[in-house]
Amino acid sequence: MSEFSHLNDKGQATMVDVGGKQATHRTATARSIVSLPSEVLEKLVEGDIQTKKGSVFQTAIIAGIMAAKKTGDLIPLCHPIGMDNCHISIQLNEQQEVVIDCTASITAKTGIEMEALVGASVAALTVYDMCKALSHDIVIKETKLIEKTGGKRDFKRA
Repeated sequence: MSEFSHLNDKGQATMVDVGGKQATHRTATARSIVSLPSEVLEKLVEGDIQTKKGSVFQTAIIAGIMAAKKTGDLIPLCHPIGMDNCHISIQLNEQQEVVIDCTASITAKTGIEMEALVGASVAALTVYDMCKALSHDIVIKETKLIEKTGGKRDFKRA
């Protein structure tokens, strides 16, 4: 039997059968970090960047939430699930990087970390899309799971 949950004993892709699992409350927080060049950061006013397309951070929040809701359509073997909640926050860190945190929650038989990761990722891509007219020197540095609760085991990044 494979150690990967999405492969059967013949090595073929398969959806995990969660039919026998107990529904539990699950949460996950994922983070994406975006590095913006100075010409974009100069446009930052009162915690957001205004472009011809509108508010960058507010649009990224909406895009991230919408994407998190569509995770089951985007990732082939993810279960389509409804979320109880999805919250995205965007702020600058000490290095003047954009930090996007997406926290999703659900009471279900399967986890919600993929929804949090997709939400943070698409919010970061939206920041890129809305700022690329100012500069293409934008780097989405990383996307990672920060914490998850519920299911087989909890996880918290140090």
